[in-house]
Amino acid sequence: MDPLARFRLDGRVAIVTGASAGLGARFARVVAAAGAKVVLAARRAERLHALAAELPDAHAVPCDLAEDGAATALVDATVARYGRVDVLVNNAGISDPTPVLDETTEHFGRTLRVNLVAPFELARETARAVVAAGHTGSIVNVASIWGLVGVGQIPEAGYAASKGGLVNLTRELAAQLARRGVRVNCLAPGWFRSEMTEGRMFGDERSERWIAQRTPMGRGGDEHELDGALLFLASDASSYVTGQVLCVDGGWTAV
Repeated sequence: MDPLARFRLDGRVAIVTGASAGLGARFARVVAAAGAKVVLAARRAERLHALAAELPDAHAVPCDLAEDGAATALVDATVARYGRVDVLVNNAGISDPTPVLDETTEHFGRTLRVNLVAPFELARETARAVVAAGHTGSIVNVASIWGLVGVGQIPEAGYAASKGGLVNLTRELAAQLARRGVRVNCLAPGWFRSEMTEGRMFGDERSERWIAQRTPMGRGGDEHELDGALLFLASDASSYVTGQVLCVDGGWTAV
């Protein structure tokens, strides 16, 4: 018996969205290292192709998931390339802090379109492909601690609403799809250094001090500290887990 074998993704095909930089690029490298063939999706084509060239078996599909039909086209491209899809890492998202008194309905709606509607469309299309093929699949929605608690000091109602919606969408999809062989879980990171947070939360002394003071572990997360949680949810290591939210936040949501 090798308990670590359950964390492998050999023979699986994984879609990773928002893969052109930051945590998305890291997630792509992690599932590839676990043996998966990886389809990389994001808007920045040059970065996607550069990452695809680094990985053992990867395919870049530049796309804007906010566009109608983009989710269907991405899953179709995956099946056309590899013949199947087994894992979806629903990571793509946008963040643009704006005080609620200044936030327009258009701005709010745009955030929900990218952060909630597009992940729903991708989860639906991935589930359809898995069910049609008659095998099992795993969907990992990447939310945030903002989907579970308010922050306040960083004014972003649209982001909070979208991540909160993604958390409960995870539960509902899990309930509907459990008997169809598709597990749906949610990864909720705390404060991690990434392209999105660099210069805003990290690299700024006041912000880093705020994170350290409010996080029980006294610091933000290092990129590699999401690897195990991601592989657990994506692989057969979590074969009896669905509809759950796994926080990797240094204890932020515990207090």
